[in-house]
Formats: sequence, C-alpha cells, structure tokens
Amino acid sequence: MAKKHHKKFFIHLVSDATGTTLLGLSRAVLAQFEGIDPTQKFWPLVRTERQLERVIKRISDNPGPVIFTFVNKKMRLRLQERCDELGVPCVAVLDPIIRSLSTYIGVHAQGVPGLQHTMDDAYFKRIAAIDFAMQFDDGKSINGVKKADVVLVGVSRTSKTPTSIFLARRGIKAANIPLVPGVEVPDEFLTLDKPLYIGLNASPTRLKQLRQTRLRTGKNEAAAFAENTYLDEEEIESEVRKARRLFTDHGWPVIDVTKRSIEETSAEIMALLQSKRDREAKARETQKNSEENNDG
Repeated sequence: MAKKHHKKFFIHLVSDATGTTLLGLSRAVLAQFEGIDPTQKFWPLVRTERQLERVIKRISDNPGPVIFTFVNKKMRLRLQERCDELGVPCVAVLDPIIRSLSTYIGVHAQGVPGLQHTMDDAYFKRIAAIDFAMQFDDGKSINGVKKADVVLVGVSRTSKTPTSIFLARRGIKAANIPLVPGVEVPDEFLTLDKPLYIGLNASPTRLKQLRQTRLRTGKNEAAAFAENTYLDEEEIESEVRKARRLFTDHGWPVIDVTKRSIEETSAEIMALLQSKRDREAKARETQKNSEENNDG
C-alpha cells in the first residue's frame, strides 16, 4: 500500500495581545481538514513596528497563511501588503465580528490591544475562581460547596478537576465531589440550593483506560484500589450504575464525558448554568411583580 502523504505548510498566528484567541481559532479551523501537516508559528505581543518587521522576516523565510489580530492601522497595512507580495492569505479574524457589533450597537471599538486581559473586576473574578477550584478540589469542605456556582459529581477519572479549572478561567466557581467506593458523601454536600449540581459520567471501558494510564504515570490518587477494585471492570460498572442512580435520584443534569473534550463539557455546563440563572432571574421578577400588585 502506498504511503499517504500529508500536505505540509506553515501557518502564522500574529497578535498584538497574548494570542489566545488565535490559538483557539487555528485549532478549530485546522481540525476541519484531513491530510494536512501544518507547522504553526506563533507570534504574540507584537506591538511595535520593529517587532513586526522581525515577524515579517520570519514569514518571508517560511511563507504561509497569516491570521492576525492587530488594532494598529499602520501595522495592519504593512502586514497585509507584505503578505500580498508573498502571495499568501492574510486574515484579520476579529474584523467581521467587531464591524457587526459596532454597526448594531452604534459604538466604535476602542482599538486597544489586549483589553480582554486587563486587570479589571472580571480578571480578578477569574483569578478568584481558579483559586477556589484548587482550594475546594475533591469535596474538601462543605463551605466550598456552599459557595460554588457549580458542583461536579462523578466517579474517578471523569475529568472533574480539569473541568473545574477550565470553568474557573471563565470566572465560574466550581467545586467537585468524587464518588469513591465505600465512602458515603454526606447529604448536606448534595442538597444545597445555591449551586448547580451536574453529574459527570463515562463508559466503564473508557474509565478503565484512563485509570490504567493514571497508574502508569505514577500519579495514583486511588492507591487503595490499585490492586483490587480500582481497575476491576465489574467494579467500575457498579460504580457507574450507582453514580447514575444518584444523579437520577437528585434530578441533576448528566453529561457523558466519554467522547467529550474538557472544552466541550465546560461549554455545556456554562449553558446549563446560564439557563439556571435565567430561570432564577425570571422567578425573582415574577415575585417582585406579584408583591407590587399586592401592595397596590
């Protein structure tokens, strides 16, 4: 059988900020193509003409598509002109979104690089949420669960901790409660009104694979089960059944993470949290209107 060759090319990500947006967009776009072998060149924090010229030299050495997020008009034009000369695409990925929003709300964009990373209230909220996720990992404190926006419940290796940290980067305080065989979780941890409880589950086969990998890396968090129940498929199936029963008894939404990335799981959690907050806001508005009508 002939060896399949992948199309090789360079792709340049150029940003006047941290480039986080570009990295995510590039990953999403490239995933849509089969048979490619891109070499990604990442150029963040390009804010002076001198820095830009150095980047342009690198692009000239290894020509390829350029996607960028510049707000400085002179630098944008210089980059676009050089890319035209090289015959490579040059795309300002945020422009269509900014134009559409500006037209709709009737306000011009500020044109300041890195505004999404400024140390404002939202920034400190994200930092506090990350600190919260680390402090109240694995259901360490009832106080943490009480203060959480979201509580993730699941058996070992259902990505509770990394999902909590990812949510924290979005400013959401997430605690998590592990379901460990032979260890009862107190009812007070599972019946609070404030947080949104979400059950995380996965197929027993997938859980076994993940647990085996965990043990091989020497980071076994369940040493007590390593030689008996932790990797026993029947025991894992029992854990999964009990978890599903618990989720059903409490009426919690459940997310199967077997074939989901942490990003996908987090996106669904954020949607569920938004729906919960919308319902609560509507209930408060209804109650307020009812009280005002009674007073009248």
